[in-house]
Amino acid sequence: MPDPKANLVRAIGRFSLAALMVNIMIGGGVFEIPATVAGLLGFASPIAYVVAAVGMGIIAACMAEVASRFQQVGGPYLYARVAFGRFLGLQVGWLLWLTRASAAAAVANVFLDYVLPFFPQAPQANEPIYRILILTIPIGSLAAINVRGVRIGTQISNLLTIAKLLPLMILLIGGFWFIHRHAGLPMEVTAQHPIRAWIDAVVLIVFAYSGFEAALIPAGEVVDPVHNTAAAIMTAMLVATITYSLLQVVVVRVLASPAQTNSPLLAAARVVGGGSMALIVSAGALFSSVGYFAATMLATPRITFALAEQRDFPRWFARIHPRYRTPHTSVLAFAAVAWILSFSGTFRGNAVLSATTRLVVYGVSCAALPVLRNKLPRSAGFRLPGGVIFAVLGFAFAMILVSRISKAELVALAITIVIAFLNWLAIRAMRSDS
Repeated sequence: MPDPKANLVRAIGRFSLAALMVNIMIGGGVFEIPATVAGLLGFASPIAYVVAAVGMGIIAACMAEVASRFQQVGGPYLYARVAFGRFLGLQVGWLLWLTRASAAAAVANVFLDYVLPFFPQAPQANEPIYRILILTIPIGSLAAINVRGVRIGTQISNLLTIAKLLPLMILLIGGFWFIHRHAGLPMEVTAQHPIRAWIDAVVLIVFAYSGFEAALIPAGEVVDPVHNTAAAIMTAMLVATITYSLLQVVVVRVLASPAQTNSPLLAAARVVGGGSMALIVSAGALFSSVGYFAATMLATPRITFALAEQRDFPRWFARIHPRYRTPHTSVLAFAAVAWILSFSGTFRGNAVLSATTRLVVYGVSCAALPVLRNKLPRSAGFRLPGGVIFAVLGFAFAMILVSRISKAELVALAITIVIAFLNWLAIRAMRSDS
């Protein structure tokens, strides 16, 4: 049972909250997504980032208002529960947890892709046992750090955010200098692409842009979340949009066939600056992946903590460490699941699954805006002008993309919904017995 006298520590300030969002949004996917998007849309691919940014910006604006009404741990799960009740809250909670777990698995594949070339003389490095060992070190270390305290977890996240952005900025400066000096490949965006290609590209970019919602989950550990949340969301969205869009321009202007490589930024770095630039980008990929794990390890365990705190999950998930005042049981449980899922699929498969599940979460969060305005009329620290219109547009954007998912993602979505439904039935039975 959780200690009723123990409380979480509010140690995440405005800068750290924005850095946490950037750390999740610019994760390992930035090093692989540009190739897939370029394969779908060619020179028009940078435009897809702008399209996705507009849709995600609408959703982010809605969630900024909704999040400013809450100071407890839980994020979108709590928003849905308060707005629509326990049943839909559980659905969102489980989908949100699946989103974070599959995203962690996707980034794990990026980490392996970039760390294994550092051991070219070790042919056994690709064997399963060594891959397991390589991933156990960062996941286990970050779990231990986050058990020790939210302050040290936040400091590590801040440090890794800076460490991951520096190599990307170096590549951007070098890439645009290369384009200026050598003209680069011409931007021919007149080619026609099927609507399915545009939607597939936008779904992947949604995976890239999303993640800010994870930083909303530990609101109970954020300093003044009512006033800091909206500013952090908008800052993170701006940084992510500029970074991703400019990197895509560099990739399609520098590489003749970007879709033919699994490491487009690394290939672009070799063209722009040779082996030295490639080494910088490889180090950036490792920092980026570890940074993503650090941010995810800080945020995601708070989902099961919130579920247990609201009595929607076994109460032992809400235990708070008596010394470090962290939800240590939920941290260790998520670390174990993330470790297992890291070997369950490819980057793109996990990325698409993660993007699909979070689109449902986004849709429900947008729908919660007008409902919460009626239920909690005076609780908002930020009120979005034209909020109801934005909520309708955000919900429509999310549902249009969800409607294009494949059978595999639909099956995973259905299984998660069934699990959440069984969770709800179990809670109803327990409440009836009591």
